[in-house]
Amino acid sequence: MSKQSLFDAGLLLNLYINTEELTGFSIGYECGEFRTEAFVDLIFDSLLDFALSEREKKTISPVNASRKMRKAAQVVYSTEKYAARGEFGEVILHLLLREFFNTIPAISKFYYKDGANETVKGFDAVHIVPANDGLELWLGEVKFYNEINRAIRDVVKEIHAHTGKDYLRSEFLFIVNKIDETTPYAQQLKDLIHERASLDDIFKRIRIPVLLTYDSLTIKSHKEVCDEYTQALTDEMNKHHDSFRGKELPNINIPLILLPLEDKAKLVEALDNKLRVWQNL
Repeated sequence: MSKQSLFDAGLLLNLYINTEELTGFSIGYECGEFRTEAFVDLIFDSLLDFALSEREKKTISPVNASRKMRKAAQVVYSTEKYAARGEFGEVILHLLLREFFNTIPAISKFYYKDGANETVKGFDAVHIVPANDGLELWLGEVKFYNEINRAIRDVVKEIHAHTGKDYLRSEFLFIVNKIDETTPYAQQLKDLIHERASLDDIFKRIRIPVLLTYDSLTIKSHKEVCDEYTQALTDEMNKHHDSFRGKELPNINIPLILLPLEDKAKLVEALDNKLRVWQNL
């Protein structure tokens, strides 16, 4: 896990479990309250990095910064049906991958949305990680839910659908056509997922990080971080990890990321309120 900090997320997100198969975070408390507003600020600090293409990010200046912020908000979200949408979950996944796993975005899928109310299909994150033995392709999935069992059920179904031969070939074609030439390792990525490359070889270079959020009974029943809280939350996340691994999963590297919340609906409301402010900058 990288120690490079882009957004100072480590000052807010506490790492409780860090293994090859499971990474578990929590946000913690301040003055007896779950730090929802601080987390909202962190998410918005990463919004430009999430929503804009590599080329656009390089053109940000004091003159156009507010316009870029407004565009990022409009690209990510322009519907009243925010309670049922997963865009915020994708921003959180992007933030965690960038901050704690040292990934590089390969494409910004939301930058290529065709319509204001269209949700881009496919993987929820397309990132790369340069490794000693070559490039790794990180194809992320997220379920921004309030109930963990439903999140596990739905993401397992989606993983199976998204690792089929025809689906992957279609997704790779989409990725290749959208790669910004200014993105680091652009040509290496194109070569990795080239239509003539065998999926057997590509599978060896793929990871599918899965982020699941849920409303946590442990978080709801505490007001501060203490030994009892730490043990209870760790046990809770290990239990959910066991449930996830107990499902039938494809033979591919699938690291699980758990982010328990106090109240997902409250977080979405706070995110929505701030996003409306950004849209009117």
